[in-house]
Amino acid sequence: MNLPRYAEYKDSGVAWLGEVPAHWQINRLKFGLRLLTDKTATRTNPVALENIESWSGRFLATDTEFQGEGTAFEQGDVLFGKLRPYLAKVLLAESSGEAVGDFHVLRPATGVVPRFAQYQLLSREFIGVVDGSTFGSKMPRASWEFLANLPLVLPDAEEQSAIAAFLDRETRKIDALIAEQEKLLTLLAEKRQATISHAVTRGLTNLPGADLNAAFGGGPKGEGKDSPSNPNAPMKDSGVPWLGEVPAHWEVTRLKFVASVQSGIAKGKDNQGKETITVPYLRVANVQDGHLALEQVTMIDIEPEQLNRYRLQVGDVLMNEGGDFDKLGRGAIWNGEIDDCIHQNHVFAVRPHAVSPRWLNQIAGSRYAQFYFMGRSKQSTNLASISSTNIMELPVLLPPVEEQVAILAFLDDENTRLDALYDSSTLAISLLKERRSALIAAAVTGKIDVRNTSQTTEDASA
Repeated sequence: MNLPRYAEYKDSGVAWLGEVPAHWQINRLKFGLRLLTDKTATRTNPVALENIESWSGRFLATDTEFQGEGTAFEQGDVLFGKLRPYLAKVLLAESSGEAVGDFHVLRPATGVVPRFAQYQLLSREFIGVVDGSTFGSKMPRASWEFLANLPLVLPDAEEQSAIAAFLDRETRKIDALIAEQEKLLTLLAEKRQATISHAVTRGLTNLPGADLNAAFGGGPKGEGKDSPSNPNAPMKDSGVPWLGEVPAHWEVTRLKFVASVQSGIAKGKDNQGKETITVPYLRVANVQDGHLALEQVTMIDIEPEQLNRYRLQVGDVLMNEGGDFDKLGRGAIWNGEIDDCIHQNHVFAVRPHAVSPRWLNQIAGSRYAQFYFMGRSKQSTNLASISSTNIMELPVLLPPVEEQVAILAFLDDENTRLDALYDSSTLAISLLKERRSALIAAAVTGKIDVRNTSQTTEDASA
């Protein structure tokens, strides 16, 4: 969309703001938005930082239980998240309620259109300046004293409303495109899970997800005469009620017969007065589904003799003890990425001795293994954990080695294809969000003139 610029501009006197339309007014933010501080313990409509989507300002419903007092707000007030990671959480209140947590609650003055004010505070340049002002080592915050003295640029109320309406229309279109890409990411995850689960429990014949295959372009490889599995191969009862039948020539065993489980070290042991060494320490956050996130690895002090007890070995299959339901049993293979690295007690190191690490890792990530982990776990609200004893009882399916190799090769090819689609969709979402932010910033600072776009954009979207 090519939009015109205003006919005349003036220097705002603010480096990051640059030129603004000549007829716009520049005031300090505190003259257009008043800080509210009245507290209330009423819980008619509590809003926390987790209820606001960053950069879009959309409200996200949660079932969080709130404690303590909140800052009262009314319809039309603007909630600005003041913690550094959440500065781009800016909500326009559609009804009265209570802001629970770290917010600056702001009330627009007469002549300031609330929706326009929200978009101004969501401008990426504005957020960038506020981010640079935050203070505090553990939880950096934006002070009201700094925020209050930032520039607020305003056309008249009619023009503010026109700009807000334009941004509402255009961001809705962008958000719809983002939602389509996010739906595709969900379908890709479902496709990956269905393919892995079928391959490690039935082999490569009659793979499920024909509708997904069509959506992603072509059917799965490994079917038909070139499949290493025999479509007419006899089946047998696995002996596991929720697993059903498996190929008759596959072995069904338990994890404890093909691998050992090594528990990790607990943090917080008192080492005062003892000789210690400092080593890398793998946590649950480092063990993602199918890969390791090693950008931030914690260090820990241990006694020297503990290194051999807890050191990870190449080929260990890492499984998380618990956390959120989606983290239960989640794992990846350790390939010796960091020397002398140990693991915490919430990460199990499963050490195969009669099965390949890659096959065991695919088993652990399958639906049937996840079903098993959930069924044997201790559960509380949104959390679950599983013991090493229960992990060792996980049923493990073992095709002949050559068939394992063929299945793993197929899964490598399929995952490469799905990864490419995933990366493409992720990039598209990133570009759309950048476009959204750039459009908001350009409109609320007058870099583009959208006053005459109402009829044009409505016609284009019809």
